[in-house]
Amino acid sequence: MKLLLLFLTTVCIAGTGVTQPNSLSTKNKAIVERAFEIVGNGDFDRMHEVIAPNYVRHCQATPDIKVRSLEDFKAFIRADRAVIPDQKFELKHLVAEDNYVAFYATYTGTQTGQMGPFPPSNKRVVLDFAGVHRLEDGKIVETWITWDNVAFLTQLGHLKM
Repeated sequence: MKLLLLFLTTVCIAGTGVTQPNSLSTKNKAIVERAFEIVGNGDFDRMHEVIAPNYVRHCQATPDIKVRSLEDFKAFIRADRAVIPDQKFELKHLVAEDNYVAFYATYTGTQTGQMGPFPPSNKRVVLDFAGVHRLEDGKIVETWITWDNVAFLTQLGHLKM
């Protein structure tokens, strides 16, 4: 009788849509949290722990930047950190379903380096951004990311509104 009651309780809990502690979604959220920490700290020696070698990044805000591997991603982050060396990421929300983890975060930093045609402004930017990571085998393999380039460039003084 106790075994039957335990089984029925487990089935009822599993059927409610409540995320179980060891579920794939929960594990993937933890990987994304680690990725934000590792990438945010510029820890290039550990990026392979959370990002797959064949990683692909999609972004409408930076269509000329092609990221098709972990090494491409590291080069992109190095270039970004050269422009805004004090950058910080603050993860605000994570929502996961199976192999997908959506995020909403804030990027802050001061532009002290050349950014394409834009000279250093020495101004601080605070920008919200969002995206979705796809994970396989415990690593991020693909990201779709979006942010407001007009707000970004306006805050840095490169666009006048």
